[in-house]
Amino acid sequence: MKNIAVFASGSGSNFQAILDAINNGSLKAKIKLLVCDQKNAYAIERAKAAQIPQFVFTAKNYLNKEEYENEIVHELKKYGVEFIVLAGYMRLIGPTLLKEYEGRIVNIHPSLLPAFPGKDAIGQALAARVKVSGVTIHFVDEGMDTGPIIAQQAVTIEDGETRESLQRKIQAVEHKLYPEVLQKLFSTSKEEEKWETSVH
Repeated sequence: MKNIAVFASGSGSNFQAILDAINNGSLKAKIKLLVCDQKNAYAIERAKAAQIPQFVFTAKNYLNKEEYENEIVHELKKYGVEFIVLAGYMRLIGPTLLKEYEGRIVNIHPSLLPAFPGKDAIGQALAARVKVSGVTIHFVDEGMDTGPIIAQQAVTIEDGETRESLQRKIQAVEHKLYPEVLQKLFSTSKEEEKWETSVH
């Protein structure tokens, strides 16, 4: 059973998908903490409803990224967090967290990276008039959506697709794919190692 922290900045739909997978037994993990940088984010309400502790901070109240990340590390250690799952967290992870949790931070991004990194990937895809976008799960490094890719799944963009309709399609993939990939990552069985090898 892996102790994880989920980082979110918004509605927390992926937080909920991960929590649901834990509750139905398909993901062997425990969310020990929600880390959120927006005091009005709905993700906080989701965590409260599930009786999961929250660490909510406002970046501008700190001198710099190092200062608030040091406080985050303190909270993570307090709750025995082993692995960080970014789920709509809209801040770049800095050296403090990267060093403390090297190789143990993953992110989900609504495009087929390296296409459309950064903010508003859905809007970028629509503006570029591409026919396919999708979802990428990757390890986090110091760059903007540049870490090693773990898994990807394509989503077709239809004629007349709107931002809202494409977001719904991408989120439907995210909510299924993220818990599945996390379970593969957290598993140490030989069978799962073979699965990893076959995917790559």
